[in-house]
This record gives sequence, structure tokens and C-alpha cells, in this order.
Amino acid sequence: MPANAMRKSEEETMSFLEHLPIFLSLNVDELSTLARHMSYIHLQRGEYLFVEGDPGTFLGFVVNGILEVQKRRESGDYVTLARLTKGASIGEMALIDKSPRSATVIARQAATLVTLTDRAFDLLAERHPPLGIKVIRKIARLLSLNMRRTSSRLADLIQAP
Repeated sequence: MPANAMRKSEEETMSFLEHLPIFLSLNVDELSTLARHMSYIHLQRGEYLFVEGDPGTFLGFVVNGILEVQKRRESGDYVTLARLTKGASIGEMALIDKSPRSATVIARQAATLVTLTDRAFDLLAERHPPLGIKVIRKIARLLSLNMRRTSSRLADLIQAP
């Protein structure tokens, strides 16, 4: 790939990242470094991003399209937990605990995600420790916000005795 094509891809990635609330406090150099460690996944409608139980090896941010997060019930059928659109994140736990995926994600429209693999994150943290710490803190904040939202939803579903 020509150097200018790679630079264009990095610029596009950086432009997308700088508009995500999670990365607003990163400076231009930090965004550029992060962008160099990220890649893209393109999905067609109906294609799976991952299936519950798959190894968790990356986190992603939706650039465009619609993804649906599904969880398998004990009965074997699936319940939709969320619909993700531009800017939404998916797979944050993969960089923290490296456990198998806890849900299935399918594209309901053709979709593009910008991703950070666990290996790319490890490289980033090794080469740029202060940035690695910032990124992991931001991911922890995302997980915390998601947990708070989930707890509130669960409280609403639980009926008082």
C-alpha cells in the first residue's frame, strides 16, 4: 500500500476518533498514534461481527451502519439487547478481561467499524505507556457507564415484592 494511502486511512480514522466523546480529551499527536494502531472491519447486512462464545480480541466503534446485539436465552431463542449506530462502541471487555464474547453481534445494515485489537493495544501500551494508560482509563469509564445503565434497566425490570 502506498504511504500516502496509509496516511489517508490514518487521517480518516483520526477524524472519526476525534468526534467520539471518549477521545475528546486526546491531543492531535495522541489521536494520530491511536489511529495508527487501529484498523477497519466491513460487514454486509446479515453478517456476524462475532458470536457469543467467540474469543474477545478487539473493541470497535461503529463508523456507519446498524449493528444488533443479541443474547441467547436458556430457551435457545435470542433477545435483542441493543441496536448500535454511528459512534457506539462494542467489545470493550475484550481488552480488559480477554474472556469469550458475552453476546452475538449482527449487522442489520451494511456496517463499518474502526477497531483496536488486543495485540494492537498491547503494542500501543508498550510503545506509548502514557497513551495506553489514557486509553485503558477511557475504556474503563465506558464500561462503568454501561454498567450503570444496565443496573438502572435491571432495577426497572425487577418488580417489588
